[in-house]
Amino acid sequence: MIEWLFDATFTIGDEQILWREVIGNAFGLASALGGMRRKVWAWPVGIVGNVLLLTVFLGSVFGDASRADMLGQAGRQVMFIAVSVYGWMRWRETRRQDLEVRADGKVPSSGAEGVHPHWATWPQRAFLAGALVGGTAALTPLFRALGSYEPVWADAWIFMGSLLATYGMARGWVEFWLVWVAVDLVGVPLLWSAGYFATSLMYVFYGAFTLVGFFVWWRVHRREQSAVPEPG
Repeated sequence: MIEWLFDATFTIGDEQILWREVIGNAFGLASALGGMRRKVWAWPVGIVGNVLLLTVFLGSVFGDASRADMLGQAGRQVMFIAVSVYGWMRWRETRRQDLEVRADGKVPSSGAEGVHPHWATWPQRAFLAGALVGGTAALTPLFRALGSYEPVWADAWIFMGSLLATYGMARGWVEFWLVWVAVDLVGVPLLWSAGYFATSLMYVFYGAFTLVGFFVWWRVHRREQSAVPEPG
């Protein structure tokens, strides 16, 4: 039964789509929705999706040699799991502190959520831009030597952008949503050309979703700032 569930597919046109790929992306979407709402549960839900997608992108390791291995995408899932543990702990701590404040009768402006969105500083923005470009340049020859799918720079771009966006989400930077947009713009054509149609179509939806998330966090930040009492 487990093997059947692992190998289960459905057909769209001439293509066989793994249910694991669809379900993994569904967990990713649920995690993104939870992140937009600043819910701590977004992190463990995302980890479940990451584990499923890891088995998809390393098809040859898990008995499916019909599609190209995408090492950047597979490594991206491992990175997600590691950074998500960090984000999960950070958001839980923020929520715990808010609940303690609420217990003292000092309710924070947004309640006991996992994070309070804020803009990154200019040095932090420079770090995001420099790390995205520099990391892509550094990882491209490594991914190429390991046999990742061409164009390899796109795979490296997606990996670095995903790392930085997830880290920015954990830190509560509003700009992290825009990093996801940059990832999606490259990810859609790359994944479609590699035959990962379900994930590619999800990236199209993610692109629109991340823009919505950006404005939601922006409004939350403005609301929380306006609720802060003036000194004196």
